[in-house]
Amino acid sequence: MIPWLESNTPFPDVSTALTERDGAAGLLAAGGDLSPRRLLEAYRHGIFPWFSEGQPVLWWSTDPRMVLYTERFTVSHSLKKTLKKVQKSMDTDGRWQIRFDSAFEQVMQACAAPRKDGAGTWISADIMRGYCALHRRGYAHSSEVWLDGRLVGGAYGVCIGRMFYGESMFARVSDASKVALAYLVHFLKSNGVEMIDCQQETSHLASLGAVPISRQTFLSHLRTAIEKEPITNWQPLALS
Repeated sequence: MIPWLESNTPFPDVSTALTERDGAAGLLAAGGDLSPRRLLEAYRHGIFPWFSEGQPVLWWSTDPRMVLYTERFTVSHSLKKTLKKVQKSMDTDGRWQIRFDSAFEQVMQACAAPRKDGAGTWISADIMRGYCALHRRGYAHSSEVWLDGRLVGGAYGVCIGRMFYGESMFARVSDASKVALAYLVHFLKSNGVEMIDCQQETSHLASLGAVPISRQTFLSHLRTAIEKEPITNWQPLALS
């Protein structure tokens, strides 16, 4: 049985999370709320919420943990061509633009939209309210790709100190989510962020350079990174 959290119940130690043998590897607790206080407490301890509409809030700490080291971000040949096109346009005609934090809620809404594969979304109205509240407090950020004034791709996540926790991405034109991620990774790397938390292992993340590491290794890095000075100037940097 996993513990049930009331409004003031602290999280249990992440070592008590369920394992594969239990059938829900990484599940730590249920209940509580998605207030900024609770969300920040979770992220500071390597815990994240993930649940479907109609379920109680479910809290997870997976082992292994999928992470992307910013220095190992993999840019394919085709993505490299796209990035050059986008950067050239930004420097000339301005049809393509990269922005941070100009449309955070719109990015979340786009990430929550139904996918072509018919998969449901875990980004519920409660999740959206919780992360928009974090955004207003300066902890949640979006990387956005705009084409002819239209939002066509983006990614968002949470940043504490020099630790970034990736949450979701979307694309309305080919490679737009990867472009948003590339500019975000470049910015984070330039600001001393060494690791992006990707939470769960997928082949898509692996193709971008993400790797699984042990929970212990992840937490060791996290404890140091969250204590560093926060990033204050969230502005995209040109790709060289």
